[in-house]
Amino acid sequence: MDRTPFSPARTDETVRNKHIASLLTAGAAATLLSALTPAPAFSASSATEAKDPLRQYTQQNLRWQRCDAESPAAFQCATLKVPLDYSRPGGRKIDVAVSRLRAGAPEKRRGVLLLNPGGPGGPGLSLPVDPNLSLPQEVKGRYDLIGFDPRGIGQSSPAGCGLTDDEQNDERPYKAATFAKDVAWARTVADKCQAKMGDTLRHLTTRNTARDMDVLRAVLGERKISYLGYSYGTYLGAVYTQMFPQRADRFVLDSATDPAWVWRGMFQGMAEGAEHAFTRWTEWTARRHTTYHLGATPAKVRETFWKLVAGADRDPVDSGGSSLSGADIRSELRGMFPHAQSAAERVAELKKAAEGGKPAPAVTTEAAPDPVAAASAHDVPPDNNAASAWAVLCADSRTWPQDPEQYRRDAIRDKARYPLYGDFASNIKPCAFWKQGSEPTTTVNNKADVLILQNQWDPQTPLPGAQGMHRVLHGSRMVTVAGGEGHGVYGLDGSCADKSATTYLTTGRLPAEDLTCRTSSGRK
Repeated sequence: MDRTPFSPARTDETVRNKHIASLLTAGAAATLLSALTPAPAFSASSATEAKDPLRQYTQQNLRWQRCDAESPAAFQCATLKVPLDYSRPGGRKIDVAVSRLRAGAPEKRRGVLLLNPGGPGGPGLSLPVDPNLSLPQEVKGRYDLIGFDPRGIGQSSPAGCGLTDDEQNDERPYKAATFAKDVAWARTVADKCQAKMGDTLRHLTTRNTARDMDVLRAVLGERKISYLGYSYGTYLGAVYTQMFPQRADRFVLDSATDPAWVWRGMFQGMAEGAEHAFTRWTEWTARRHTTYHLGATPAKVRETFWKLVAGADRDPVDSGGSSLSGADIRSELRGMFPHAQSAAERVAELKKAAEGGKPAPAVTTEAAPDPVAAASAHDVPPDNNAASAWAVLCADSRTWPQDPEQYRRDAIRDKARYPLYGDFASNIKPCAFWKQGSEPTTTVNNKADVLILQNQWDPQTPLPGAQGMHRVLHGSRMVTVAGGEGHGVYGLDGSCADKSATTYLTTGRLPAEDLTCRTSSGRK
């Protein structure tokens, strides 16, 4: 599944609220309600609440306090209450943990900039002070930076299914001999989540997270919000622009996915992108045969890699005390091939180990699960990342096949098309057995003035996905980093695209046309 470009730190304790008074006008209430599904009859405590069923949420007073002793004193946290089911706002309430770092130059303040790290399943509460995210001072000066854990994630009424470590492992290649076991795994994950979470699962959707964002906007007293979202967060941002077009100010979508790929197509898009990255890697590596000794031509490099994979399927390779099969190597390298140098170094290490040399070192790949805080420290279930991710991936879309044999056929087909990762991408997923979400998939098709940033060689959200997002956001501009490697652009590695994003966030000016800039060296 999609992974975040960085790993936010977590706060040390459950936060409570401090005082802020933000009222929602009647006009704003009407706009907010326009994006709701038709609500059935419900009892209200007053005529006012009957006319404005979200009043109890949009006019709540947040109580801000310091997030934790290790964070700056100016970094404050609070808890927002939202309805689990927006069609029944008088029903069960859930928490959304939010944070704030006020604008550094109040006299130049534009408004609020909501931040999302991706996922789905990525906690974002600590993003305003995350050391891996280096936003320019011009941006920090003009915006209150707002972090939040989306519903079901982290401190926000976290989801948990009681999944074991093995059940959380979704990297499963197709093999005829193990397919029945994979089907049983997918069914078990779905059944455990249904047993633990029940009807809650139907409402852990991108559309409802977008609604939560709009409630937060109202509570903060803002007419509009600006937004910076990475990876899955680009889809969340696009859905917000579709549901609340009059409330979207300046939106930067970084490392975007195609809304038409929600969500099975996202996995399959990774497989296609991996093949292009692998081909590029063979060419890069062949030109450096004297360094890596993997082949003097792209064909020879390709032959070396597949020989390594076949040999590891017979006799696993020792890597830091773990035995890697050929499928393990394919899964690991899928996320590394866009980083040509790192991938060449890794394949050379594995080749030496397979030939009887010292074991290859252990690595943590970009596709590794995002860190989740220990349940004892934060009351967050240890499987929160996996549970919340599957909840969104399955509930957002009603197009997941329900017949296991469809997954088998697709996995066989895509392994032939995309040998590196096709069978992983199309193999069966828990969504085959998941109950439907509360609403159909959102169709994104609007004229929002959005800036899309994209590395050419992104292993998680390949370039065609960003191009698909660009096509359905008709007012958008796109900046492509030619030669750019890795997942995530703005504020992460001094990209040539940063200037365009900073200009847009500080002045509102989009580039006059789509741009392509070239990275000086690429990211490993």
